[in-house]
Amino acid sequence: MKPERWVFGGLGLFYLVVTPIYWFTAHEVAGTWVLGLSGAMALMVFFYVQVVAKKINPRPSDEKDAEVIDGAGPVGFFPPQSIWPFWCALVVAIMCLGPVFGWWISLLGLGIGIWAASGWAFEYYRGDYQH
Repeated sequence: MKPERWVFGGLGLFYLVVTPIYWFTAHEVAGTWVLGLSGAMALMVFFYVQVVAKKINPRPSDEKDAEVIDGAGPVGFFPPQSIWPFWCALVVAIMCLGPVFGWWISLLGLGIGIWAASGWAFEYYRGDYQH
């Protein structure tokens, strides 16, 4: 997890260095808070990755003498086809129409959204791809 530590640690330090510079040059409160909180969030992820890296085995990319073949193997499970992302996107579109045409449409979209999200979450518990 060395690359992740370097990325988030560097981002956190960059934001924390840039925040006071931004405040003294722009005197703008919102941007200063955003930069400061971005630095805090990046450092939170940095410390989380630091703690997790001590508890798990190192990946092949963490070793200096690693070969490409060391990272070979199954990458993960990639689902075949699914209609549920379409239904979830349709629900988001319906909910976005709510403020335009009436809030009741958003409530209807919320009801359909519960069905669509649960269908997507449980699609591998029934049907052809059941585990």
